[in-house]
Amino acid sequence: MKAEPKTLQEAIVYFDDFENCKKFMMELRWPDGIVRCPQCGSDNVSYLAKARVWKCYAKHPCAKFSLKTGTIFEDSALPLDKWVAAVWLIVDCKNGISSYEVARDLGVSQKSAWHMMHRIRFALHGESSGKFSGEVEADETFIGGKARNMHVAQRKRRITGTGGKDKTAVMGILERGGNVRTVVVPNRKKSALQAEVKKHVEAGAALYTDALLSYDGLEGDYAHQVIDHAVKYVDGRVHTNTLENFWSLLKRGINGTYVSVEPFHLFRYLDEQAYRYNNRATLHNPMNDFDRFKMAMSQIVGKRLTWNQLTGKLTDGQTCIN
Repeated sequence: MKAEPKTLQEAIVYFDDFENCKKFMMELRWPDGIVRCPQCGSDNVSYLAKARVWKCYAKHPCAKFSLKTGTIFEDSALPLDKWVAAVWLIVDCKNGISSYEVARDLGVSQKSAWHMMHRIRFALHGESSGKFSGEVEADETFIGGKARNMHVAQRKRRITGTGGKDKTAVMGILERGGNVRTVVVPNRKKSALQAEVKKHVEAGAALYTDALLSYDGLEGDYAHQVIDHAVKYVDGRVHTNTLENFWSLLKRGINGTYVSVEPFHLFRYLDEQAYRYNNRATLHNPMNDFDRFKMAMSQIVGKRLTWNQLTGKLTDGQTCIN
């Protein structure tokens, strides 16, 4: 078998061979080498090579399952080589990649590419493990499409005022030298912002914010220091520039690549950018494109986002074969 791919070109050639796809997916899903039914967990299964599925001999309705069953790829007619190429593109393009580009690159419809990308973003969401400590930055920003980039009908529907009136408030919390966490918040009031700080930051940590009054009162739990951007942006260790850099990357992707993002889908775009940022190559973490891709693929199991769920319709019925 060929060596693991290091570039997109190598990945396309590598995963074009179904046996490579199969081996890669099996190692991710069943690292102990024992294939188990995703429905019941039984290892009493046999592989049907012609159909490229397994058959479980336990008694339940969906006896047959494929490599896609129980993953974000479930119930998709698209072959695995297109899916893995889409995952590679979304996790390794620094400023994101639009569904139109993915549709052209993979030879699928734009509608299919859009659904694929939201499924992948859903997989990139990582559960928070523990609270941040050490030096932590907290900041908030507004996200919303620029009026000049919108169709006139969209502009009339979405732009009804100035400033942040028609934009979505987003909060970020970043541990210096570590990861960032993002969340869509209802507003920038004290109750909303301080609740997120207390949820994600360990008491006693050095906390740096701007001069927004909503952060007042955190001094009792944290070594809280404020930088007033009306005066200066840096005062020794006191600044929020690391988080500002993350916002710059996020907005570059949204404004330049996605152009306009609906508020009810925004949290997935935040997950996408946070995943790339948290798995970037650093001096202490020399991660390459394949490492980033492999980590994303390790998160596909047990997650499902159907078209009806994505578009706010009723939940789809399940099928047995994918």
